[in-house]
Amino acid sequence: MIKKITRILLLLLPIVAFSQDYSAQWQGHFSYYDIKDVSQGNGKIYAAAENAIFSYDTETNEIETITTVNGLSGETIVAIHYSDVYELLIVGYENGLMEIVFDDSEEDVLTIVEIFEKPTIPPTDKYINHFNEHDGLVYISTEYGISVYDLERLEFGDTYYIGDQGTQINVNQTVVYNDFIYAACLGGSGIKRAPLNSNNLVNFEEWERVASGYFLVIGKNNDNLYTAKANKTFYQFEDDNTLTELVSYADEPIDLRSINNYLIVTTKNDVYVYDGDFIQIAQVSTGNILDTEFTSATIDTEYLYIGTTGLGLIKTPLLNPVTFDEILPNGPLFNYAFSIKASANNLWVTYGDYDLSFNPYPYKQYGYSHLKNEEWRNIPFDSVLGARDLNTISVNPFAENHVFISSFQDGLLEVEDDISVVLHDQTNSGLESLVIPGNPSVVSVRQGGSNFDRNGVLWTTTGRVERPLKSYDPSTGQWQSYDFSTLIQDGLNDEWGHEDLVVDSNGTKWFGGYNYGLIGYNENNSSVKLRALYTEEQNMPSPIITALALDDRNQIWCGTDKGLRVLYNTTSFFTEASVSASQIIILEDGVAEELLFQQFITDIEVDGSNNKWVSTLDSGLFYFSSDGQETIYHFTTENSALPTNNVLDLSIDSANGTVYIGTEKGIVSFKAGGSSATESLDAAYVYPNPVRPTFNITEDKVKIKDISDNVNIKITDIEGNLVAEAETRTNTRYKGYNLEIDGGTAFWNGKNLANNVVASGVYLIMLSDLDTLETKVLKIMVVR
Repeated sequence: MIKKITRILLLLLPIVAFSQDYSAQWQGHFSYYDIKDVSQGNGKIYAAAENAIFSYDTETNEIETITTVNGLSGETIVAIHYSDVYELLIVGYENGLMEIVFDDSEEDVLTIVEIFEKPTIPPTDKYINHFNEHDGLVYISTEYGISVYDLERLEFGDTYYIGDQGTQINVNQTVVYNDFIYAACLGGSGIKRAPLNSNNLVNFEEWERVASGYFLVIGKNNDNLYTAKANKTFYQFEDDNTLTELVSYADEPIDLRSINNYLIVTTKNDVYVYDGDFIQIAQVSTGNILDTEFTSATIDTEYLYIGTTGLGLIKTPLLNPVTFDEILPNGPLFNYAFSIKASANNLWVTYGDYDLSFNPYPYKQYGYSHLKNEEWRNIPFDSVLGARDLNTISVNPFAENHVFISSFQDGLLEVEDDISVVLHDQTNSGLESLVIPGNPSVVSVRQGGSNFDRNGVLWTTTGRVERPLKSYDPSTGQWQSYDFSTLIQDGLNDEWGHEDLVVDSNGTKWFGGYNYGLIGYNENNSSVKLRALYTEEQNMPSPIITALALDDRNQIWCGTDKGLRVLYNTTSFFTEASVSASQIIILEDGVAEELLFQQFITDIEVDGSNNKWVSTLDSGLFYFSSDGQETIYHFTTENSALPTNNVLDLSIDSANGTVYIGTEKGIVSFKAGGSSATESLDAAYVYPNPVRPTFNITEDKVKIKDISDNVNIKITDIEGNLVAEAETRTNTRYKGYNLEIDGGTAFWNGKNLANNVVASGVYLIMLSDLDTLETKVLKIMVVR
């Protein structure tokens, strides 16, 4: 009843809003290895990772996640608290944002921006340290003081600035004890307290300092008050405001809580559990078995649950903590996804980055992650043969389990079935290290963009060498190198690295650079083999290429740090006297504008319909029609499950049309639904079949899969009456047709030519390839 009442009251509050649930088409792929805080209630243990939360049911062992797909903001979480009385989870962020997740089937997430938007508090001081619930109020400890939130009314109360003369000071934790509210303050502000029943707690004079020093935590258990200083000493706070030293720890206490009459003290290397008389009954320490640091801990009747860095949530018996279970949802190693690559029901992720100017320092030693059939396999650094700064992933088109991963320091890692088989470098392959005159001891094999051609030959680029383009044939083991000195005279200093690489239908290799823009190379040309597009006279907004894509018309789409360009005529690139790129001009409210003018483009991907997905560094994700004239989607954190508008990389699973979106705060995927066209109609099928009454045909639509590139589709009833018709070039998706075609998939909303949902019966789907004249007939039963 409480929740129903408070949701009605929300209509009166302008500073809160319910977030949307995007679970229909979105899926989150977040890392849960680093736990920021834990809480418990309703038979569950809640654990907050960087920007996602999971719950663990202590009875059923079931794990459920709460992410941006369910409405979380995607910002960095620093504190959580579960309220048993109101059956809700409070989430606090480092930027002052708060969210409330209601514990019911509706999965509502209430966003609270009171602190986040408060102009009188500096942005750097809005960090939420702790939640303390008492009599329906939550006392929020922050870096500026204490704010009060009413859980009954779901609204903010007063804010207490309790420093001298009412200044803002950092409050780390509060507790209510003997009708006083106590605050442990950092920065030497000591412990302050004020009468709980005072009507004037906003007056700093109500708050008296009862202890001096730098206090980290404060809490009560069995009618005793406890606290700890930055000197690593733990005290009992006596009624006469004196401190009685109880124990000194090897590390500073970072978390203190009382549960079931047990006092739990957490340091980065130890968790201590005391009973009501402060007798230690358990201690868990890091070490050889637990290679981690602790962040927080809680208990239930039998087990101790500890938040860690790198191991997720660990569970151990309270009275005999010698065995440990790791509890965490399936997910990748890290949230920061520098490069991603999808193939049929697979996704690879790497984390070793370099900056815009191809500087790899400091080196990243992170391994990689592989999602296969919805299960994550995380390969640690000690299993990648020492390859640092792993970036671009290329999948062998003839062997899906065979991949090559570029290292921007150590060469090219070859992997089979997630086992590293060889690290190709300057000692065992055709790859080269950069050479610094006068310092021959420096070895750095900087592999960047790579891709396979249609013959299964891998093309890869090396930074800061005279021969930056290499080819490798896995079937023969043969390497070849290609000299670019006619364009780049000083390989070490004139070009620093190469971004993306695509191979077109003519065998031309296209890749980007930092100083030389779009570079095209075709070793089979009789005259000009190498050319670049990078100057203002060639209509390039910047020589820095950040993304490349080859579309179905053999056109090159170029992303730069200052906008988008397209090279339409690739066949004459090497023969025309003057070559230039083109911007896309669109009409915005009747005014001609350049598409994505001055936007930092991070990636471009082409789907089965030749439409373009374009990601940006700060404006989210765009989905454009094949020519860029129509914006089908523009996803941001405001209208999607994106955890941030800084999108780093994209990849499309062409088998099912799923778009994977890599960001600095995690990976999400969007079920676009289309797929790549097939060469014939042999494998075409329709689903669901039969269409049952429980299936929402108008919204979820019938899918006709594995159709060819240029096809006519007619749907008729059993008597031959035309129900719907579409052709690939005409009835494209997102145009509002009843029957739409998106690459290798067609979508039918169940409506006939009169725009009415069809009756129950058997319907024929007649497919005709307009190029090969191949035909196929499918049957589908509709039950209403």
